[in-house]
Amino acid sequence: MSDADPAVLPDRPTARWLILDGQGRVLLFRFDYAEGPLAGTAFWATPGGGCEPGETYADAARRELFEETGLIVDDPGPEAAQVIECFRLPDGRMARVDQRFFLLRTEDFDLSNAAWTEEEQRVLTAHRWWSADDIRTSTETIWPAELADLLATL
Repeated sequence: MSDADPAVLPDRPTARWLILDGQGRVLLFRFDYAEGPLAGTAFWATPGGGCEPGETYADAARRELFEETGLIVDDPGPEAAQVIECFRLPDGRMARVDQRFFLLRTEDFDLSNAAWTEEEQRVLTAHRWWSADDIRTSTETIWPAELADLLATL
């Protein structure tokens, strides 16, 4: 994250998912950047991504869920949370990222990477189900930083 003035940064609307299994654990992906402006950066984050031009948060949520997990939902339901942060995007630009989180409770499923973009194939190196306690005690970087507290409100 950055101390950049959010008033002068471009907005980046983003739809993300809080996918919870039957034990209340959240699905996170590990992002490992070996090249480009984020080279050497590694972190865990929820599935999701930026809204395409003209796309609503709900539309982006449906698209991102399918692309990153293979799951299909007709209606993502209401937004479960919102987190706004300023950070560097993979292309190097700083942005004010308005993240809208949608909630999906699910049982075990076979995650599919068949619709991953070339960039996702390069940087998404693992996925794992995390409990709120796992997140609180981890020494790894996990975004958003307040994820464990956010899970406690669901």
